[in-house]
Amino acid sequence: MLGPLLTGFLILSLIPQMLLAAGLSPAAENVNQVIRLATTTSTENSGLLNHLLPRFEKDSGYRVHVIAVGTGKALRMARDGDVDLVLVHSRPAEDRFVQEGYGARRYSVMYNDFVLLGPKGDPAGIGDARTATQALSRIAREQRLFISRGDDSGTHKKERTLWNSAEITPAGDWYMEAGQGMGKVMQIAGELGAYTLADRGTWLAYRHKLPLQVCFSGDDKLYNPYGIIAVNPQRHEETNHHGAMSLIRWITSPDLISTKVQQAAAMSRDVVKSLQQPEANEVAWL
Repeated sequence: MLGPLLTGFLILSLIPQMLLAAGLSPAAENVNQVIRLATTTSTENSGLLNHLLPRFEKDSGYRVHVIAVGTGKALRMARDGDVDLVLVHSRPAEDRFVQEGYGARRYSVMYNDFVLLGPKGDPAGIGDARTATQALSRIAREQRLFISRGDDSGTHKKERTLWNSAEITPAGDWYMEAGQGMGKVMQIAGELGAYTLADRGTWLAYRHKLPLQVCFSGDDKLYNPYGIIAVNPQRHEETNHHGAMSLIRWITSPDLISTKVQQAAAMSRDVVKSLQQPEANEVAWL
């Protein structure tokens, strides 16, 4: 199991002196000061980037241009050299990206988990299911409306994996692909009284606005790791590799995980608890 669940954010904190010592500021060199980051809609919809990046920009001198799309599109943009790095959450797709030579190296950053959201009362009765695949099987059996991201995002990839594990091909009037980001999909599910799969971070940011509830969570299969990868400069030499690596070193440094993390998380209005880190340099973000 995933262990105790966070009810807020764990956000990395920066020690300005460390940035200067590491030579992360572009001020001393004639380098590109703009870093193009393609990332998931969940990191933007949850409010995480709004709290993370301004601190990095202030202390490093770089400016980060964020392009929030699904994981699939973010990786395609990186393959084409249209961005400098990606922050995404589909480990198999990330590993292929690196293995094919498009990414320099994957670094673990943080993780949260996926949850199955549904209307009050849980009409499909998935709350007491033993596994996520059993929960989806009940939704399909009862033909309760399910809203899918349908956008090749990390969340959509995870959903397809879960349906495959349940040996179900979702189709029919009860299954709708929205082709939208996480926030919009949750809004649609709330308006239609439907089920959907969401990452916990975005759910926490939206939960007070929606007539939904967490109906199922806690399965190991719902583990949701995030990785950050710079585009391989040997593939696209015009990318800002220096800037990309500066952001990667900053966001993955264990020295930056401190009590300031919990202070920064006050914006979530929730209690932040420590969670054992499954991988080095990875922090919980839920």
